[in-house]
Amino acid sequence: MKVKFFEYLILIAILAFVASCARGPERSGDGQDTTANAGRGGQLLTGEATIIVDEAALPIVNEQIEVYKTSYEGSNINVLALPEREAINALIQGKGSIAILARELSTEESAGFNKRKIKPRVFPIYHDGVVFVNNITAPDTAIDVKTLTSVLKGESDAYTLVFDNLNSSTVRRVKELTKVARISGRSVKPQKTSKEVFEQLLSDPKSIGVVSYGQYLEYRRLFGEENKIRILSLQSLKDGKELGYFKPSQSTFATDEYPLETNFYVLNYQPNMGLGIGFSAFLTGDRGQRIVLKSGLLPATMPGREIIIRDGNVN
Repeated sequence: MKVKFFEYLILIAILAFVASCARGPERSGDGQDTTANAGRGGQLLTGEATIIVDEAALPIVNEQIEVYKTSYEGSNINVLALPEREAINALIQGKGSIAILARELSTEESAGFNKRKIKPRVFPIYHDGVVFVNNITAPDTAIDVKTLTSVLKGESDAYTLVFDNLNSSTVRRVKELTKVARISGRSVKPQKTSKEVFEQLLSDPKSIGVVSYGQYLEYRRLFGEENKIRILSLQSLKDGKELGYFKPSQSTFATDEYPLETNFYVLNYQPNMGLGIGFSAFLTGDRGQRIVLKSGLLPATMPGREIIIRDGNVN
């Protein structure tokens, strides 16, 4: 997907405008909330909205929302976290008009919006990746595409691949890499959450968990199991030629070396100007991108660095 540079500038301009207009909820002399009477800037930054989120992106989105709500007290963002396939269905069904997904809608999926003449505003937020994680006691430290393909097809029981949900974007990306259309249940075990994936591989050294890099980073922060689990290096192939084995990181995402990189986007299907515009601008603006960078993921746009030059003895 290519995002027009002109559209991106418009989004940043809107953010600058609404930030200058909004001052948070104001109280009248009798103590009543006057946010509802704010100008257009306030309406773009505050109010209520439901955002449909791919579960693989939930950790970083929760961080973004927490900071946003602290900055704009009049905002109320409800999150509907679902596996990718279910998230797209929820967007089509109108359960929310803003979504954070690892892909745009297909032509067929967009048909209903096109009939209503609703054109989405789509902007990239960050780069993530699908990662393979195992128990530190297991002997393997890497996995190749051939073995991965055999396990998915049920031709090998060398490992048990554990996914959080078979409708997830992680499953889709692994199927795209291996070109496997149908997954066998022989050596694939679905769970309900990424936490259950980690619990499974901690109890079974033969299991390999498949999650997003963002989910892995969150699990390490919350549960401190970094000494019990590890990320496997993944084989990278191009035109049948091996390029090496790589682990996910900000650097391997930036250089396109990691073969299962995933790009996440904000898709705004709001038919009018509302909170979706303000939150999208926050996600793609300098502050939102710094949150991504600090989390360990790669921002879609690298935040600028401020260099302070002080007066003094400069030769």
